[in-house]
Amino acid sequence: MTSEPTKATTADEEPLSREETLGVMSAVPTPGTQPDDAVVSPAKKLRVKWYRSPVPRAELNQLNQRSDLLGFAQTLGFLAVLATGCGLAIYSFFHWPWYVTALFVFLNGHFWHFLINGFHELIHDSVFKTRRFNRFFVRMFSFLGWYNHHHFWASHTEHHKYTMYQPEDLEVVQPEYYPKDALYKTGIVNLKWPFVTIRDHLKLALGRIDPDDSWTNSLFPESEPLRRRAYFNWARFVLVGHALIAGVALTCGWWIILLTFTFPMIFGSWLFILCNSSQHVGLCDKVSDFRLCCRTIYLSPFVQFLYWHMNYHTEHHMYAAVPCYNLGKLHRLIKDDLPHCPNGLIETWKQVYEIQERQKIDPDYRYVAELPTPSPAKVGRDDY
Repeated sequence: MTSEPTKATTADEEPLSREETLGVMSAVPTPGTQPDDAVVSPAKKLRVKWYRSPVPRAELNQLNQRSDLLGFAQTLGFLAVLATGCGLAIYSFFHWPWYVTALFVFLNGHFWHFLINGFHELIHDSVFKTRRFNRFFVRMFSFLGWYNHHHFWASHTEHHKYTMYQPEDLEVVQPEYYPKDALYKTGIVNLKWPFVTIRDHLKLALGRIDPDDSWTNSLFPESEPLRRRAYFNWARFVLVGHALIAGVALTCGWWIILLTFTFPMIFGSWLFILCNSSQHVGLCDKVSDFRLCCRTIYLSPFVQFLYWHMNYHTEHHMYAAVPCYNLGKLHRLIKDDLPHCPNGLIETWKQVYEIQERQKIDPDYRYVAELPTPSPAKVGRDDY
């Protein structure tokens, strides 16, 4: 597909701007929209004419409004959940029986896995109206979760522009398989997580990118040493910072800090996996309709809060500039134009596993959702 992005307005309105639909997630961003030291991925020639459910300009402009108040409510509320889980486990370590501590350590891990969703929203620069708050918290979340905002910003830019169009988007590649037994093997306790995390950061700290990692090498080519250096330097900062915190904790005999702050994601990834992995699995690739390549699901209010409202994933891709706390309002505006949205994780994963069973027989099979209005997109492999 080579034409300009489809307009997402009613028939009597002017086309929406690129920023109104894509937000800051653009391969060639508006100056000043990306994090100050974030990398910018190279511009691509492919243009996808995405279908977006019509939203009147006035209502979309209202939905696009960022709020420092709502941003702090979401961000500080989420950090309060982390602090409560971590604090209870540490307090229990000094005052309560070991089995109570073990329970709190396990529960605490569940919350930390959702750091990536807050990190993701802050990368979009859409949580706070005041840009420096987005900048500050994206670095905080990046450090806490052992993430690298340089890599994620570059990769996620491509993912939004070319969702599931390979090779432009290699962040999500179909078919994805999630064996049921994997949830039990690593979703409860994953003792390999610290070793894999440290190993990967050590490689970057030494200035090495795996030659087999074609995606990262394409995002950070050797011809751009400054961008590579920024990518490596952040990994060094995270590695040294966590090492210092862990070293002080061990010196003081507070080994509980390693389980609650340094490596809390050893525990309880199952809930995050069920939420986050539902976004695109089993759906169509190389199709220019977000309703066919993204999945919106309904979750309980608390899990939705932990997940930073990313259960409204179709809406997020259609209008990436809309802050996460407004996605529910956007969903209610366009829900009559969306396919059926699974209610809860059980219904969601029943659908996913049915798709995966068919893919075992036919690896090329993709689930094509029934749409309330005909899709202008062609479902197929050659949709360029």
